[in-house]
Amino acid sequence: MKFLDFKEPLNFMRFKSPAIIFSLLLVLGSLFSIFTKGVNFGLDFTGGIVVEAGFEQQADLPKIRTALAADGFPDAIVQYFGTSTEVMIRIAPRADVEQAVVGEQIIESIQKVEKGEVTKRRVEQVSASVGDELKDDGMLALLASFIGIMMYVAFRFEWRYSVGSVVALIHDVIITIGMFSITGMEFDLTVLAALLALVGYSINDTIVVFDRIREMFRKLREATVEETVNDAITSTLSRTTITSGTTALSLVALFYLGGPLLHGFAAALLFGIAIGTYSSIYVASSVAVLLGASREDLLPEVIEKEGENTPSL
Repeated sequence: MKFLDFKEPLNFMRFKSPAIIFSLLLVLGSLFSIFTKGVNFGLDFTGGIVVEAGFEQQADLPKIRTALAADGFPDAIVQYFGTSTEVMIRIAPRADVEQAVVGEQIIESIQKVEKGEVTKRRVEQVSASVGDELKDDGMLALLASFIGIMMYVAFRFEWRYSVGSVVALIHDVIITIGMFSITGMEFDLTVLAALLALVGYSINDTIVVFDRIREMFRKLREATVEETVNDAITSTLSRTTITSGTTALSLVALFYLGGPLLHGFAAALLFGIAIGTYSSIYVASSVAVLLGASREDLLPEVIEKEGENTPSL
């Protein structure tokens, strides 16, 4: 017995208009939050102070974070740097304190919870201009991926499906960024990497649905466009659910066990996969149908052959 093997196709396209309206509201709400509240960019984008410290034995990162938070550095990002005896601490810039003083304060805080000697290896100020360059490069990477995907889908399918897939991708990215804006979660390079991964994951899901729609157009010669799309989405629902579910399980483990540095990455992908699954079912297919997609768009050569084989009166 197959998982989610329905005897009759589910009528997804019945809700295409409400789904488009719902998605439009989500996108507008996300954009409103992004432009009014902004996004809480991490130190990767805003710059700050970097302190590298050496330890005689393996450093206890949770203890170090607790000690720094107690001494006035709650925003400190603490991670291993190369080995478990090398630690890098990043904090937001302090306008009223000199860089060298901040480095000494951090080392003193760490020394309170570490038994062995702690050696200050490097204290460095990271300019915000580097973060601006990273933001620009990240946005260019997203733009390039959208253009490449649009060209690929347009070549493989038809322009209506190309528009539907890119609209779904833009929908997923904007709503995911909006979630970070609304919740105030930190947006750093790992989150940007998650967005790029989400683009690939979402378009893969959409391509699977579009491929199945083309197969169903060959199989269901007398069905309407909406009936064919419903049948195609229903037939891929089992695959979509299993793939998304197993991916979500690994991301939940990563969120809870991967440490604070991976919280944003795991949260972005978890939320993005949920939105991406929804958009592959409703947004991409619904947009294509609303734009007038038909059987002739995906199977022009079959329609032409059928016309040639039809006897003339």
